Amino acid sequence: MIRAFDALSLPLLRLFDAEDAHRLAIQGLKLLPQVKPRPDDPKLAVRAFGLNFPNPVGIAAGFDKNAEAPDALMRLGFGFVEVGTVTPKPQAGNPRPRLFRLERDEAVINRMGFNNDGAEVVLRRLAARAGQGGILGVNVGANKDSSDRVADYVSLIETFAPVASYFTVNVSSPNTPGLRNLQQAAALDDLLARVIAARERVRASAGDTPVLLKIAPDLTLGELDDVVHIARSRRVDGMIVANTTLSRSPLLRERSKLNEQGGLSGRPLFRLSTRMVAETYVRAEGAFPLIGVGGIDSGGAALTKIRAGASLVQLYSALIYKGLGLVDSIKSDLASTLLRTGRDSLSEIVGADAPTITAEEWPV
Repeated sequence: MIRAFDALSLPLLRLFDAEDAHRLAIQGLKLLPQVKPRPDDPKLAVRAFGLNFPNPVGIAAGFDKNAEAPDALMRLGFGFVEVGTVTPKPQAGNPRPRLFRLERDEAVINRMGFNNDGAEVVLRRLAARAGQGGILGVNVGANKDSSDRVADYVSLIETFAPVASYFTVNVSSPNTPGLRNLQQAAALDDLLARVIAARERVRASAGDTPVLLKIAPDLTLGELDDVVHIARSRRVDGMIVANTTLSRSPLLRERSKLNEQGGLSGRPLFRLSTRMVAETYVRAEGAFPLIGVGGIDSGGAALTKIRAGASLVQLYSALIYKGLGLVDSIKSDLASTLLRTGRDSLSEIVGADAPTITAEEWPV
């Protein structure tokens, strides 16, 4: 079914503007038949953040911003789905065009700007799927015009705790002016203190909801030292490494798109984001697990990210070029690797290459 969907949809979607194609993809997913997915190889199961993931391959935030198709995505074989970024109030985002394919680089530039339907609408959708099961994360952010951005995060934690498997605190999008300033030490410490306090306030009624921090790949190593130290001291449950990058590699081939403002994702981000996974892993010293994101477009790329220090991985941009069949392909490759090497779990190789990767030349 997935192969047939890809064969029909990928050529068709390329005929449309990138954002219109994305909208059509979401609508298409909502129309897919409700077929149960094949059971995952038990060796692919991952225990992280106090949650049991059936496999390590998730869909990153940004794909299903408004929680319109999370169950369809789970039926397609994802081990977990992250919706959002959600803000308290509905937000139109930045003017269009704001999403650009870099076909020759298998990359994407976006400056969406947290466009979403707002907390009330997204909460209603998630409440309606209560009891469906599956691990569903909610990625939360602040409204562009908010007078107290930290209060936005706090309110979202309190709002979504009953329906979220975990939260992702997104302070790393480059498309909301000033948002990345929340990664600076004093601001981040205050934010995480208030977010964790909000989580604790609703624990009795909503249960224990893990809180993850998503960071940019453009942090200096000194800034990363501060971020990991604060994340550890505030006892966050994990980190997601990394969001899109503002950098533009000289190796990019789609030269006409390089001046487009926004965050770059896809294959060109792979080496930088993997280096940041490894750097974060050695600094975390096992205090919490990591989710690796950025440029994963094959089983080999997923394995590299895991060996750099990621317990779980997320996809998004590669689906534009490889299709939804990529999910099963990655899972099959990971299971084959475990069988070939005589290992019982991916946890046995998490971070195995981190010391080597952090000693390499900085990626271009």
